[in-house]
Amino acid sequence: MKYRTFGKSGWSVSEIGYGMWGMGGWTGSDDEESLRSLQKSVDLGCNFFDTAWGYGAGHSEGLLGRLVKANPGKKLYTATKIPPKNFKWPSRREFTLDDCFPPAHIEEYVHKCLQNAGLASFDLMMLHTWEDSWVTDDRWAKKLDDLRRQKLIHAVGISMNRWEPWNGVKAVRSGLIDAVQVIYNIFDQNPEDELFPACAEMKVAVIARVPFDEGSLTGTLTKETKWPKDDWRSTYFVPENLNSSVEHADALKPLIPRGMTMPEMALRFILNNPTVSTIIPGMRKISNVEANLSASDKGPLASDLHSKLKSHRWDRQPTAWSQ
Repeated sequence: MKYRTFGKSGWSVSEIGYGMWGMGGWTGSDDEESLRSLQKSVDLGCNFFDTAWGYGAGHSEGLLGRLVKANPGKKLYTATKIPPKNFKWPSRREFTLDDCFPPAHIEEYVHKCLQNAGLASFDLMMLHTWEDSWVTDDRWAKKLDDLRRQKLIHAVGISMNRWEPWNGVKAVRSGLIDAVQVIYNIFDQNPEDELFPACAEMKVAVIARVPFDEGSLTGTLTKETKWPKDDWRSTYFVPENLNSSVEHADALKPLIPRGMTMPEMALRFILNNPTVSTIIPGMRKISNVEANLSASDKGPLASDLHSKLKSHRWDRQPTAWSQ
């Protein structure tokens, strides 16, 4: 495992971190299997773990707390997210700070997150939705700074809407945040346009989420793939999205080098970008942990393959199903 500096915090974090959404209640999730997979990642050098209150109303946070307590001799960086007060994802332009993150709500959920995890503090506390218009109403920042002074949290960040990386540039340039979490993968390259240059300039850490495009970049989806009705992917991969996603993924398959998988190629593509601090693939099985974490050892892709993949950029606009 290789490590990168996490923005101005100076933390040394694993290039491949751990996304814990699937452990909060996705179809087929199992706590004991999740804990075994989490521990395997620690044994292989992973030290950055991303969760949220919204992942099972704190269930995933509880698993992270158990992992930390099981590894008292190791520094594991813990990141979680406060849900918006209106409990609506994604955010919309008309939402105000009072709709989503009034100071009292922030304080309430910081304490709830800590209670769920059984931890004295979180390394990184993020707002789980964001609108750049909120930069001018700095009550959220003052409240988070107060909680940081109390040593309940150590760094502050935002998690950004799908396909809207522009909607965080003001926050980055404001100097009020330490990290951004944004979708970045072979298809979703648009953070490179404005967001990443701003993050590099302001030394704001970048957490790259959804490296496999919710599954299409694993190369395993087909136009006939289905999910149970209670699995959120059943509402995300509507026919319009599923058909197009499979077609875009299939177009990549001829580019996969011999001996490499599509997931490995997807992760190593992201490693080519030095602005990214860590990548957080979702993992629930030890086999996924072993495969994904090995991408760090193998390093970024060769420049010729990376250049070919750059041409597969797919600019999309938020829709009713994009969530």
